[in-house]
Amino acid sequence: MTDFLFHEVSESEKEEIKKEAKSIMDSFSKKLEKVKDKISEPFVEREDFEREEITDSKSPTAISPTTHHKERDEEVEDFRRLMFENAPNKNADFIIAEKKSWK
Repeated sequence: MTDFLFHEVSESEKEEIKKEAKSIMDSFSKKLEKVKDKISEPFVEREDFEREEITDSKSPTAISPTTHHKERDEEVEDFRRLMFENAPNKNADFIIAEKKSWK
């Protein structure tokens, strides 16, 4: 159990650690070479390779092309309303929270 406690590492221990780490890495790389041959290159065919980026003038975040601006704005407002309803301490625009209040 005393092997796991903090102690100054001597030069001989440092060399032993380096040798062990190199041995582990070499062993892993040899095994990885065997696996590499068995894995084929992934191949996916798509019609479209890029999505059209749509941004809202109010927010720099991208909006999904399937969601209309009005629907998204309503969802954001619903989320905001729910968050403020559930917050115990708040003022008009902010939820008031204390650091480390969970302790």
